[in-house]
Amino acid sequence: MTPPSSRHPSPALVIGSGFGGLAAAIRLQARGYDTTVLEMRDKPGGRAYVFEDKGFIYDAGPTIITAPFLIDELFALAGKRTDEYVKIVPVTPYYRIVFHDGQVFDYTGDEEQIIEQIRKFDPDDVPGYLKFVAQSQAIFNRAFIDLADKPFSSVADMLRVAPDLIRLRSHESVYQLVSRYVKHPLLRQVFSFHPLLVGGNPFQSSSIYSMIHYLERKWGVHFAMGGTGALVQGLLRLFTEMGGKLRLNTRVDRLLVENGTAVGALLGTGEQLPASVVVSNADVANFYKNAVPASVRKKWTDRRLDRMRYSMSLFLIYFGTDRTYPDIAHHSIVLTERYRELLEDIFRKKILADDFSLYLHAPTRTDPSLAPPGCECFYVLSPVPNLGGNVDWNAVKETYANAILESLEKICPDLRKHIVSKLIWTPLDFETQLDAHLGSAFQFEPVLTQSAWFRPHNVSEDVKNFYLVGAGTHPGAGLPGVLSSAKVLDRVLPQPSA
Repeated sequence: MTPPSSRHPSPALVIGSGFGGLAAAIRLQARGYDTTVLEMRDKPGGRAYVFEDKGFIYDAGPTIITAPFLIDELFALAGKRTDEYVKIVPVTPYYRIVFHDGQVFDYTGDEEQIIEQIRKFDPDDVPGYLKFVAQSQAIFNRAFIDLADKPFSSVADMLRVAPDLIRLRSHESVYQLVSRYVKHPLLRQVFSFHPLLVGGNPFQSSSIYSMIHYLERKWGVHFAMGGTGALVQGLLRLFTEMGGKLRLNTRVDRLLVENGTAVGALLGTGEQLPASVVVSNADVANFYKNAVPASVRKKWTDRRLDRMRYSMSLFLIYFGTDRTYPDIAHHSIVLTERYRELLEDIFRKKILADDFSLYLHAPTRTDPSLAPPGCECFYVLSPVPNLGGNVDWNAVKETYANAILESLEKICPDLRKHIVSKLIWTPLDFETQLDAHLGSAFQFEPVLTQSAWFRPHNVSEDVKNFYLVGAGTHPGAGLPGVLSSAKVLDRVLPQPSA
């Protein structure tokens, strides 16, 4: 196969329709490429898939929208406004954190409110918290504002920022950084849990990720009315109005490479699609291993990929009830007594512990339309080991799910009696349904030695005209990360031929 003729708009292929892929496709289309998104599943969204059951609408994956200006930028590329396609509303509190002893911390972006919450635990920690905010802001200004949408394609890129990383103490973990300022053990958990939102262990993830605290404080935590799937549909509608095309149930078997250059994709059906540019929003490890010929992979060899550290996985239960729970917050984090020890079980030992910490999403607190009248829609998430461990998920999933639901009855009385819809998702589903290597929910674990230049680059080091977006490349997981990875393409893509 030869590259397409320049007598027509340059064709571009985007593999995967997660947020990174949709954002990349919109940016490619806005630059003048003739863009087609190839999605292996029957619906768009990638991890932001939507399940429907008995009138309940469940967002399968991301539920927390931060840095909404990154979404606004995509609509602005076509001269549109976000609110013409989807309504995004603020959520408060950002999170209600429920500790093992019943104490509660309502986490918001309002400084006076959060200081009042801190005083309930230890008034002496207020000055330390304010110093932590200042440090979080300094890290945010450098790591997010300056660098999140910049390519790290060479050693020189990394060397230029190395002095700042040293100055900002990036070698410390998030928990170490927080502990320098905050002394109460429960408050240390409150201000260090954020790496878990992007697949990291607070005791291992670089302190750079403490910037998430300031990012949320600056732009808030938001929700898309209709669920995160409504945002997917809004972006897809924008993309197709711009002339882009989406093909569902279309699996890419192989990247077509000639003379070291990507020239298209081979589909599972045997069809070959030519392209001037190919962008992958697929799982980086599995796509490199299974779809990019080993003969052209000098950097990202199977051996190199096998030596990377992969994030934890997730165990999820999507469930609907025939009653409402008006006292529940939109986002709740329910913590077990063990913090460091549980994370050790998940990340290092890779065993399934008897206890768990949970994230409970109750979107009907904000949008009742996601459930039948008088009902409530939930999903609960438990961080668990990836498939590098030896857990028999098929054998334990019902017992583990029941234990989780039973534990939630502390805040949702008689919960199990009122469940009328239930779907369970395990690390095996991440592997089989999402093609996630080791069932990892966030691809590479966000430690310092796997961040920025050390991650697979947005511009492939192995194949020309091949680009990467999404959680497995720079700057990382989470909605701001994957949207920023697509923004990097504007800095590195060639202009399309006319």
